[in-house]
Amino acid sequence: MRVVALIPARYDSQRFPGKLLKDLQGKTVIWRTYKAALQSNLFEDVWVITDSDAIFDEIHKKGGKSLKSKGQHATGTDRIAEFAKEIEADIFINIQGDEPFINSEQLASIIDVFRQDDTHEIDIASLMMPIEDKASFLNPNNVKVVTDQQDFALYFSRAPIPFSRDYIFEKAYKHIGVYAFRKAALMKIADLPQTDLEKIEKLENLRFIQHGLKIKMITTQQANFGIDTPEDLQKAITYLKKL
Repeated sequence: MRVVALIPARYDSQRFPGKLLKDLQGKTVIWRTYKAALQSNLFEDVWVITDSDAIFDEIHKKGGKSLKSKGQHATGTDRIAEFAKEIEADIFINIQGDEPFINSEQLASIIDVFRQDDTHEIDIASLMMPIEDKASFLNPNNVKVVTDQQDFALYFSRAPIPFSRDYIFEKAYKHIGVYAFRKAALMKIADLPQTDLEKIEKLENLRFIQHGLKIKMITTQQANFGIDTPEDLQKAITYLKKL
């Protein structure tokens, strides 16, 4: 089974424009993410997929592999799907460009799901972690997921789901935005229009569900350390200084 990592890298982040090219202890955020993916030793190949000449050049000048998007894309998944036909792989892993501290154990767990899926029932695999407090549950920036008895995703939402009619905080899970796709699923997504629920919630995974793709959710106990704000960048710098 050939597994390839694709890192969608958009320059114009709404909350922190240009964050992928910010300096993180002598290296840019995107280069640290790329190197972390390579050093996980989980992938036959790693590519950065970007809309930015600056990001493209940053990867290439350091000897990495990058591809330039030919068009505008609504989501990171749409961006990497553009190249699904051109890259030889059975499984594609979507790694966010702003996660220089990627968790190899988590990535290995979603890859293993496909190795065990003899019937090819799973189209996509992703991660979820238990929500421990009510404030996190109510926070719309934390995407929640509910699953069936086999841990296939039923719905994702920024709203608190499952909702308790008795207003008691119940068991809930936060979605961790790392995806593994079968090649056929990613190629299908490339041709799918955005759905009404996706547009309302601003969640691309709802498009997958509405079009009948099956998403297997794997439980993890560890949150990912992404860089979404200038404050996150400072935390990352402090973390690296302590190593």
